[in-house]
Amino acid sequence: MNGIQISKKAYLVLSNGAAFEGTRIGADGESLGELVFTTGMTGYLETLTDPSYCGQIVMQTFPLIGNYGVIPEDFEGKTAVKGYVVRELCDEPSNFRSEYELDKFLKENGIVGLCGVDTREITRIIREEGVMNAKICDEIPADISDICEYRVLKAVETVSRKEPEVYPAEGEKKFRVALMDYGAKQNIIRSLQSRGCEVTCFPESTKAEEVLASSPDGIMLSNGPGDPEENTAAIAELRKMIGKAPIFGICLGHQLTALAMGGKTVKLKYGHRGANQPVKDLIGGRTYITSQNHGYAVVAESLEGIGRETFVNANDGSCEGMDYPDKNCFTVQFHPEACGGPHDTAFLFDRFISMMGGERNA
Repeated sequence: MNGIQISKKAYLVLSNGAAFEGTRIGADGESLGELVFTTGMTGYLETLTDPSYCGQIVMQTFPLIGNYGVIPEDFEGKTAVKGYVVRELCDEPSNFRSEYELDKFLKENGIVGLCGVDTREITRIIREEGVMNAKICDEIPADISDICEYRVLKAVETVSRKEPEVYPAEGEKKFRVALMDYGAKQNIIRSLQSRGCEVTCFPESTKAEEVLASSPDGIMLSNGPGDPEENTAAIAELRKMIGKAPIFGICLGHQLTALAMGGKTVKLKYGHRGANQPVKDLIGGRTYITSQNHGYAVVAESLEGIGRETFVNANDGSCEGMDYPDKNCFTVQFHPEACGGPHDTAFLFDRFISMMGGERNA
């Protein structure tokens, strides 16, 4: 660390028994969570404020974090991470938009962090052995049973808003969109607003009847954290909405739609997190670079005869998109609203707009 006046030693202890000594950053205390890594070179603020990281200790693979400081305008939501691990934390940011340094953000938001560990080695362990739990603590514990037994539970319920909120369209209002908030990133809302949509965000527990009673021109299903199969009530309500209005689902919304249609999901070995995930369009043949953050994937074969697979991950072949033409519905695993990240697939929002304008999802 370059000049931060903190020298308190701490450890990152993995559920496989490995321990890494580093230096404390952020808030005091211990933190227990599912350890995941993200490969983004930029976008650490969006990562720290993405509700989809609920219950997880996030590790950045890029070695220097915090160099452009904290810019509240770029936040995606309320922080939900359980901990933060970096190789080196910059305490003297250089950016005209920066308001303060990252360590202050971590302290103010109660995020326990660690720096000075070999993030490259830890990433290799996760890639070889699969995602695992970890704990940030002052001493290496003799008993790590609490680390091994940790589970991310009720994540969507934790991060979803509690009351409906309305966001006005930018310029002329063309459509009304009902956004199901499973842990929605703010840029999904902004992407719809900029296209003339008034967006009403509904809590994840909202009944289908209430959503449909708002007479939406389309329904947006947001990203979110945790195991998609845990959300049985949300899946049941979504099942009632499918086919009643054009639907566009992103990330967890993609997974919940598959489950509502009778499909299956599976946990990936270590997930896809970062702004450089290649996705192949099975219809057009083009490959796009996308931003992603998920640990589960839809099993496309489980939806045979129900929907058609439209995108696959070019690295591991996992499902990245599904179309349900008979239901006027399509979903993707990646983030077309990426911020920070590539905007290669932002055209999917325009496709949703066209569907609300009367064009069928063919």
